[in-house]
Amino acid sequence: MSDFVLKLYSLLMYCVQPLLRRKLARRAKQEPGYLEAVEERFGRYTQPVEAVSELIWVHAVSLGETRTAALLLAALRARHPGLRILLTHGTATGRAEGVALLQPGDVQVWQPWDSPGAVARFFEHFKPRLGLLMETEVWPNMLAAAKARGMPLVLANGRLSEKSLQQALRISPLSFPAYAALSAVYAQTDEDARRFRQAGAVVGGVFGNLKFDASPDEAQQEKGKAWRRTLAQPVMMFASSREGEEDQFLQQISAMAQSEHAPVDAPPQEAGSRFKVLLVPRHPQRFNEVEALVRQHGLRVSRRSGWDDAAGGPGSGDAQQADVWLGDSLGEMALYFSMSDVALLGGSFAPLGGQNLIEAAACGCPVVMGPHTFNFTEAAELAVEAGAAKRVVDMEQGVRAARKWMDRPDAHAAAVAAGLAFADRNRGATERTVNALQAFLAQGKAG
Repeated sequence: MSDFVLKLYSLLMYCVQPLLRRKLARRAKQEPGYLEAVEERFGRYTQPVEAVSELIWVHAVSLGETRTAALLLAALRARHPGLRILLTHGTATGRAEGVALLQPGDVQVWQPWDSPGAVARFFEHFKPRLGLLMETEVWPNMLAAAKARGMPLVLANGRLSEKSLQQALRISPLSFPAYAALSAVYAQTDEDARRFRQAGAVVGGVFGNLKFDASPDEAQQEKGKAWRRTLAQPVMMFASSREGEEDQFLQQISAMAQSEHAPVDAPPQEAGSRFKVLLVPRHPQRFNEVEALVRQHGLRVSRRSGWDDAAGGPGSGDAQQADVWLGDSLGEMALYFSMSDVALLGGSFAPLGGQNLIEAAACGCPVVMGPHTFNFTEAAELAVEAGAAKRVVDMEQGVRAARKWMDRPDAHAAAVAAGLAFADRNRGATERTVNALQAFLAQGKAG
């Protein structure tokens, strides 16, 4: 039965390849990186085989996973100098971020499409001796091919939500053999481990979340704190916002400004006169769209890309008069969290699972999150228990809770301290993961 289902799945993956090409072309209109080396996605490479042997394959599908992989790679290289990496991604932002992780002898390509032909060409060309998948990436043909080659494949920093487990159970003839083909899963939490075992995987340990081991950029933190000290008002941030959430947020900001500062028929340009608003969309291709949305709400906007850092950033020039600051840059979340007094968590006010709140805590920025945090269930619960975060039922409550934190210095200071302590005591997953990988790294080259 499982073999038959895998053949049907493989046929489907082969047949939809033209649709994938069209999708890449559409996405490239906003993110040109999707047109880079397209044939790599179908297992066709230009690197000479003899130049890319004995590689350790690390797959980090998107931006967040790539940043997490950076922590693991740094620790692995420290223990194994000269380690050569084959780095793969699925998104343009992940691939752009991954360039900085490469060293001489490393190779970076797109993740192969999960068709038998593309996967076979990928393994035959690069011949990796060990594969490390970050967090959630489980593809049936990829797992089957690795198992057939005798190549160990480990899922690091593994997480599996209840929703994803139920999806896996519904297609168990396809998903169970895939999970069972993993050599080991290093789960983030006990609940993740339970769900992985239920899906048929071998759990090699529960090591915590690698993201706790990330140290926010110190220079960015110092700059953010310096900017905050010069501002006359506190800053409310909406971090990693997603489509649909920004409109809810801006409605609440405008409504609060109307009720607090002016008659009900006054124009909405009064927003932010008691506090500043910093809006940082999750996806860079939406920066222009979100700016247009802000203006549709009758609010003035200033983009990070137009700030004069030397003159004081948002505290200088036209930015001072703006109602909303738009964080239109990549890799500056530590700056944004450090200049903010409180942050609402994107992806948690729509059923999207929430974004990572760990960096906010490590920067001393209290977090308000909505009801949907299934991507970071335990971290969210622990942050609430620690006093570093609050959970609310909707955006209206979220904005009011954030405002209340800004208005109460003692409560705010306690939340800042709680966040820093919460981030510090959950470190150590990277070392535990590297220790566990030693047995696989000691094995000879497979295949």
